[in-house]
Amino acid sequence: MKLHTQLFIALVLGLVLGAALHGLAPGLPWVAGVNANLLRPIGQIFLRSIFMIVVPMVFSALVVGVYELGRGRGLAGVAGRTLAFTVVLSTMSVLIGIVLVNAVGPGRAFQLQATTAASVDTLKAQAAGVKSFGEIVVELVPRNPIESAVRALDGDMLQLMIFAVIFGVAVSAVAPEGQDDNPLVALLGQIFDACMWIVRLVMRFSPYAVFAIIFNTAFTLGTGVFAALFLYVATVVAGLALHQIGVYSAMLRLFAHRSPVDFFRRSREVVLYAFSTASSNATLPLSLEVAEEQLKLPPRISRFVLTVGSTANQNGSALFEGITVLFLAQVYGLELSLADQVRVMLMSILAGVGTAGVPGGSLPMVLIVAQSVGVPAEGMGLILGVDRFLDMCRTAVNVSGDLVIAALVSGPPAPLASASAAAGAS
Repeated sequence: MKLHTQLFIALVLGLVLGAALHGLAPGLPWVAGVNANLLRPIGQIFLRSIFMIVVPMVFSALVVGVYELGRGRGLAGVAGRTLAFTVVLSTMSVLIGIVLVNAVGPGRAFQLQATTAASVDTLKAQAAGVKSFGEIVVELVPRNPIESAVRALDGDMLQLMIFAVIFGVAVSAVAPEGQDDNPLVALLGQIFDACMWIVRLVMRFSPYAVFAIIFNTAFTLGTGVFAALFLYVATVVAGLALHQIGVYSAMLRLFAHRSPVDFFRRSREVVLYAFSTASSNATLPLSLEVAEEQLKLPPRISRFVLTVGSTANQNGSALFEGITVLFLAQVYGLELSLADQVRVMLMSILAGVGTAGVPGGSLPMVLIVAQSVGVPAEGMGLILGVDRFLDMCRTAVNVSGDLVIAALVSGPPAPLASASAAAGAS
């Protein structure tokens, strides 16, 4: 059975069993014990096994990719196209979200309910810790790259990436002309290969881990929380689906000359895995493997685009943030002007770039954007119950967007086409 089929079965079983047993939890304490002491640890150990190689993998992939691009004088072009496609796709995603939330109006008929004060206080503290724009720009250049590596999974991944890019440019610049076997680059290449070997080993157990993660989520939350927020959840999911199916497909067809159906069929393992883990960082190793082996993207481009994109390209998160802020404004009866909505759109695009690639990483950024247009912080308590599900959905779109941009930057799949022709001739 193929891996994507196993992942899908595990996802469905975990969702169905977890939701079914949620209502029976008071009468079946042993189920809660199994979930807390067996299933949840399985899921967490699996995620930690992936997270532990993300930092060395990101660093080695970026340095090697930048080195190869720099030797071929193609770094500026690849970086420029990556930035351009990221801005275009993020803008389109937020526009879709704002148009949908204005058309549907999910917050206009919503009845305010009690909020989870402790959770909102935690978000307030996280939002208060976000620095000003000037401070953020200054701290993009790390003072201590080792410290940035240690804190990479807690929000300093972008600083580590910038150091890796600068270091890769420097290695390319000081390498003697005509040298094809740089020992440092060869070492980093072996580190990357070792990381990918660990990924392939860990992924053998991914169906069991996905079942454990999804069961824990469904068992803890149940499905009742979706009833009160149905319109809001439906609006977010519809926006994400439009962006995934409509925008990504159109961009692939127009700029990469690829079949969207074939593209998404080849990358379905990544989408399912991203949905299950709700973490772009945890999905990055599998994305790199699928990009090279299934989508046949050039490694020097895919490694650069995907590693940078795991933090800097968050289309789904930007769309979610725009919809959520306008939804909360509707709940509180705040009529946002066109200028306010444009402000929300721009801030959502920027917030998408600064969102951590971990579960729940969007929430502090949503709070910042919401407060900028006068939405009370307490409103965040309304969406906390459904955020885990929406986080899973937007992560799948985020990760798909990284692969799409890698394909757009790589251009038409000439090697893939020739390989298919050769196979057909034989």
